[in-house]
Amino acid sequence: MSDQPVLAPKPQRGRPRDPERCRRILEAARRHFNEHGLERANVDAIAADAGVSKMTVYSNFGSKERLFQAVVHERTATTVTGVQGAESLDPDQPEKTLLAIGARFLALTRGDALGTLRSVYGVAGAQPDVCREFYKDGPERFNGELAAYLRRAHSAGTLKVRNPLQAADLFLSMFLGSGHFRGLLMLEKPAPREDRALLREAVRVFMAAYGA
Repeated sequence: MSDQPVLAPKPQRGRPRDPERCRRILEAARRHFNEHGLERANVDAIAADAGVSKMTVYSNFGSKERLFQAVVHERTATTVTGVQGAESLDPDQPEKTLLAIGARFLALTRGDALGTLRSVYGVAGAQPDVCREFYKDGPERFNGELAAYLRRAHSAGTLKVRNPLQAADLFLSMFLGSGHFRGLLMLEKPAPREDRALLREAVRVFMAAYGA
């Protein structure tokens, strides 16, 4: 059956969306996009999985492409929750803070977010707006939040960071090695002890380079 929203009704103005129904649609869509990608994912199957009609999916999201954009936005909105609000992180304890931030980012490079990353890679070139939004709301935002913390730690005298954005990028890049690529390729992931060792070493190297 075609995925084209030829007969899809336009959303009714003033009619509030059902949050629970939207949540079910987004969760079902995320599973299907992660498993099949944008092109092969089927709206009929997504609707059935969410327990709604195909028309309901289209009336809430307009098209399969806009549903994919909503899934990407919803996923990237959660990627920076571990570092969001840099003003609340203690600039006097950079090693402890970096361990916490690194653990959060490392979990993202190993976990469920990889499915969304694979999906976005799959539409690179064909969906530039989706890719741009993913980058802005995910990697760029996470890097910016970390840079804001590093700037405060520099002001507090606990770190010496001349270029916070570059330093943040270098720190996060230390978690994008072989373990991350194995996860992207759905191969065997590193053991938890390997990840803990990587985290400690990344923070040690960063503190050696930028410690006051």
